[in-house]
Amino acid sequence: MSIGAVFSSSHFHRQGTFLYYFAAAPSLLCNRNGNNNVANVTTTASSSIVNPNRSISTNPSQPKPPKSASNNLEYALVSFNQMLKSRSIFSIYSINKLLGSIVKIGHYQTVLSLIKQVQLHGVPVTEATISIGINCYCRLNRVDFGFSLLGSVFKLGYEPTVVTFNTLLKGLFAQDKHSEAKKLLVKLVSEKQIEPNALTYGTVINGLCKSGNTKIAIELFRNMETLNFEADTMVYCYSMIIDSLCKDRMINDAMNLLVEMTEKGVSPNVVTYTSLIHGLCNFGQWKEVARLLREMVDQNVPPDAHTFNVVVDALCKEGMVKEAEDVIEVMIQRGEVPTVVTYNALMDGYCLQGQMEEARKVFDSMVNRGLQPSIICYNTLINGYCKKRRIDEAMHLFKEVSQKGLSHDIITYNTILHGLFEKGECGAARELFSEMLAGGQIPDLWTYYILLDGLCKNRLVAEALSMFQAIKNSEICYDIDCYNILIEGTSKGGSLEIARELFNEVFSKGLKPDAYTYNGMIGGLCRKGLMDEAKELLMQMEEKGCFPNHFTYNLIVQGYLKRSESDKAIVLLDKMLARGFSALASTISMLIDLLPTRGQDPTLLNMIQKLVPRK
Repeated sequence: MSIGAVFSSSHFHRQGTFLYYFAAAPSLLCNRNGNNNVANVTTTASSSIVNPNRSISTNPSQPKPPKSASNNLEYALVSFNQMLKSRSIFSIYSINKLLGSIVKIGHYQTVLSLIKQVQLHGVPVTEATISIGINCYCRLNRVDFGFSLLGSVFKLGYEPTVVTFNTLLKGLFAQDKHSEAKKLLVKLVSEKQIEPNALTYGTVINGLCKSGNTKIAIELFRNMETLNFEADTMVYCYSMIIDSLCKDRMINDAMNLLVEMTEKGVSPNVVTYTSLIHGLCNFGQWKEVARLLREMVDQNVPPDAHTFNVVVDALCKEGMVKEAEDVIEVMIQRGEVPTVVTYNALMDGYCLQGQMEEARKVFDSMVNRGLQPSIICYNTLINGYCKKRRIDEAMHLFKEVSQKGLSHDIITYNTILHGLFEKGECGAARELFSEMLAGGQIPDLWTYYILLDGLCKNRLVAEALSMFQAIKNSEICYDIDCYNILIEGTSKGGSLEIARELFNEVFSKGLKPDAYTYNGMIGGLCRKGLMDEAKELLMQMEEKGCFPNHFTYNLIVQGYLKRSESDKAIVLLDKMLARGFSALASTISMLIDLLPTRGQDPTLLNMIQKLVPRK
């Protein structure tokens, strides 16, 4: 059945428990009284929580506040100033509420500064105030300062609540400190200082799953089951673990967990089913996908737009674009409106098939339905046109991006640069790269791969080497792939000595060569007829624990055949086949070309029979 047819206690020890994390971290609160001599807080929130005289710097890791947040912030700061001026009519509880509203619009640095001003104004803060500060530090990826504030909670005689610890756990996971988070939970439970709640366990299980520690998450979940949490909590935890198992490609375990939860009376929700459907799609198990979709309807858990988008995307990636369109039709019939994500998946499917006219129709249909294409949509179409070498149409879309008020991202530039080099338009590629830099777009490592590879393939090796030298002289972190591109480029361009220098430089720089590094060098040696040196490099490669691939063997075999050393070629071919590698079509063709002169050679005939499968 096609997918489209599916629907006709006591304190912690004051010293050594948490304060050891960052003993020297700045403390937000010194005592309950503070200093009364402060300047008025302005709407610029110029005081820092660490240093009241230092202006708040922009943290690149801080989430961008909503577009309307600036007006909300201005209003909140005016209210804050009024509260400070009218001490008789405001309380710390009102301030906490105001600070919480500023947290919601993402101005974490500002909140930290305001808390400092509250303290300096002599207003006694509460545990809730400190928890707000801890939350801000965690959201700014400074959980270390968050633990420092926890020490202030103890010093002021307050008891931290489970909410505070949940915030710290989330902060630890946000910074990939999952082992510390697990230790913290174990301590909470073993010392019975705080009773972890459903959110505590949910936070830890979520963090463990996202960090790839599914097995530990399951163990924790088994312990949690005995605590009789509400059904919503159990569904959330089951769904997180099922999703993680699917991402670990353990689809059978995930399906078994679905059966378990239903047997225990825990009803799966749309998130649970969508995770499983995604996992099944990745394995191409379309019958199971159809069965789960039917089950969702039977269980009154209707698939949402995200569920449909998962199926559409997977079908398109498998080249099943017609089936994807059927699913979209069903999606519309069931009252779910296709989103930009839906249309982009369908466009990508047509682009992968090289059907650019159909992809463009989907794009236009999306616009006609009143949806605003995202930069991802434009990148998808641009990539499709570039792969078909229709660079003019790609450039037309590139210019349209700015006209529609969107900004090009690094993927847009990289795609166009690659397309220009593939078509040999190096001058246009240079101009675009200059335009990219002038516009403030920072190149990533893929940009430099594209530039180096494009220049080498267009026989501008000297320019590629010059660019690489500039990269090395800068603070850009380059890697072995840059060397691989240049070693192959210089050896193919006839500059074998330069290729040797680059190859030796790999070792002197402490980089680890891979099969591509050796293949680039071996290919250059074979082209020059230096077969002994190529064979020696093959042996060195294996000695250093870098295993050759099928391309390595084919390079050397073809080198022997070009020098009429067929006996050596056949010996190496036997070794290659014994290791499970196959011969390239070009290698087989070179062997067959030997038949007119060596047609009676049984060794040659036997090898050809091994390589050419019988019909």
